[in-house]
Amino acid sequence: MSKPLKQVHLAAHFPGVNNTTVWSDPAAGSQIAFESFVHFARTAERARFDFLFLAEGLRLREQHGKIYDLDVVGRPDTFTVLAALAAVTERLGLTGTINSTFNEPYEVARQFATLDHLSEGRAAWNVVTSWDAFTGENFRRGGFLAQSDRYARARSFLHTAQELFDSWDPDAVAADPATGRFLNDARAGAFEHRDPHFDIHGRFNVPRSPQGRPVVFQAGDSEEGREFAAADADAIFSRHGTLEEGRAFYADVKGRLARYGRSRDELLILPAATFVLGATDAEARERAREVRRQQVSGQTALRFLEQVWNRDLSGYDPDGPLPEIDPKVGEHTVAQGRASVRMFRDPVATATEWRERAAARQWSIREFVIETTGRQNFVGSPASVAEQINELVQADASDGFILVPHLVPGGLDEFADTVVPLLQERGVHRTEYEGTTLRDHLGLDLPGQGGAERRRVAS
Repeated sequence: MSKPLKQVHLAAHFPGVNNTTVWSDPAAGSQIAFESFVHFARTAERARFDFLFLAEGLRLREQHGKIYDLDVVGRPDTFTVLAALAAVTERLGLTGTINSTFNEPYEVARQFATLDHLSEGRAAWNVVTSWDAFTGENFRRGGFLAQSDRYARARSFLHTAQELFDSWDPDAVAADPATGRFLNDARAGAFEHRDPHFDIHGRFNVPRSPQGRPVVFQAGDSEEGREFAAADADAIFSRHGTLEEGRAFYADVKGRLARYGRSRDELLILPAATFVLGATDAEARERAREVRRQQVSGQTALRFLEQVWNRDLSGYDPDGPLPEIDPKVGEHTVAQGRASVRMFRDPVATATEWRERAAARQWSIREFVIETTGRQNFVGSPASVAEQINELVQADASDGFILVPHLVPGGLDEFADTVVPLLQERGVHRTEYEGTTLRDHLGLDLPGQGGAERRRVAS
């Protein structure tokens, strides 16, 4: 008997915090105007996507004390945007990144519970931590936490928020149908939580929301991040979009679920993915090359290398060879607030390997950056891209993809109009929403049903 086809989960990332957007394109629109968010969300909804995703940027990134040239000046508050979008969409899930390092469980739980009520069960929380003192300077605590400490705080933060969500017992608290008021119950909203991170008690003042709890997302490829997702997340973002890497990541994270009393279908793996379409595969490849050149100017290429070299490279020719000088080892004084700095733990070895690769192919600095960073995941005709996406999902390299277009707000339109119908014809993507909540779209149980409420403590 053949294996039944998996459904392809699709989501859309409004690209407000990244280096993929092509600002120079005449079709590029505002990153802050509400009509941009509305257009993007309605496109995702008519394509029957699971959810829209907003990333979070708590501080503008800098190099040499200047705003990084691909950063976004103007990042509206996540909750405000998602609450507004709840009024102009009907079924689309609304997912926001909210930091656990610089917030408090009560306020975040209250905001997400409110969003879940306003959207009638479409809210989701991407739980992240902050790693750098540069961002921390904006907040009263300042500084930063070591990686082990920030994940410990994140776990405590999430568990505390879940206790707040669960403090309203749906069986013990009922609403007066005449007034909509919740009937008095001494237990309603009562909570108490004490651990090394949080010492709070009181009464949570937002009744249980339509999903019980918002859907929980997590993004992290480290050992701590994978374990955190296996224990507590409903879905995990991944940067592994190829068949080989995707299957390895998928098997690793799914394989961790059993020790937390969870089944494999209780956690979805959703890599982020960029795309470029064309009438033919050849046309798409040519468009992809042009997009990459628009995304990587000569100055952008130099700024990227500075993140590894930890030196001012502004005197180098971006059309010339990579610097022969080695990176400056030690505290990063050049690239503040740049997450990619963390990826290069041995900058001298990285620089040596990069120089060898570039020399072997006779690449300039700009050509090297264009060819080796941020390449599009899916490039081809609509038929080719639909085939690529479906193949990866059916091969258990992912459960779907979070699409990141290079244009705002219309960059998703072509995908919705050409690729989605082909996936629908294959029977792997919905033609209509079957449920009303985000948990319905993702195939997740409500808390307290199935395995979702099992105590998640490793044996």
